[in-house]
Amino acid sequence: MLTRKGKYGLKAMILLAREHGRGPVLIGDLAEQEAIPKKFLENILLALKHRGLVQSKKGPHGGYQLGRTPDQISVGEIVRALDGPLALVSCVSQTAYAPCEECVTEKDCAVRRVFQEVRDETARILDGTSLAAAAAAEGKR
Repeated sequence: MLTRKGKYGLKAMILLAREHGRGPVLIGDLAEQEAIPKKFLENILLALKHRGLVQSKKGPHGGYQLGRTPDQISVGEIVRALDGPLALVSCVSQTAYAPCEECVTEKDCAVRRVFQEVRDETARILDGTSLAAAAAAEGKR
């Protein structure tokens, strides 16, 4: 499930995508426009900055902007940066694999097969959706 942190992060990134090329956006403006608590948004943006997804600039014309162009950032990358692996069970995770204690053998596990498909489809959709596409889709509502 997408956490509040992940949802707020996506909302902030979509706003930054819409503002791309116009210079940095003040954190206060981002928080107000997207109805995100400012302190929470600061932590979210810091996590995104550590992954190179946003950049910050200090000073009178400072704020936050995307670290790359909106078409070079996937929704999946943002979700992983904020919420961790996409997999619902650890035995199918590509970034945080851990075997299930209750499985006799992974290759025979029907639950693993189902959740592998779920993870693969989720990754296909989220990794195949750029921030630019998400921002364009939001603008059409």
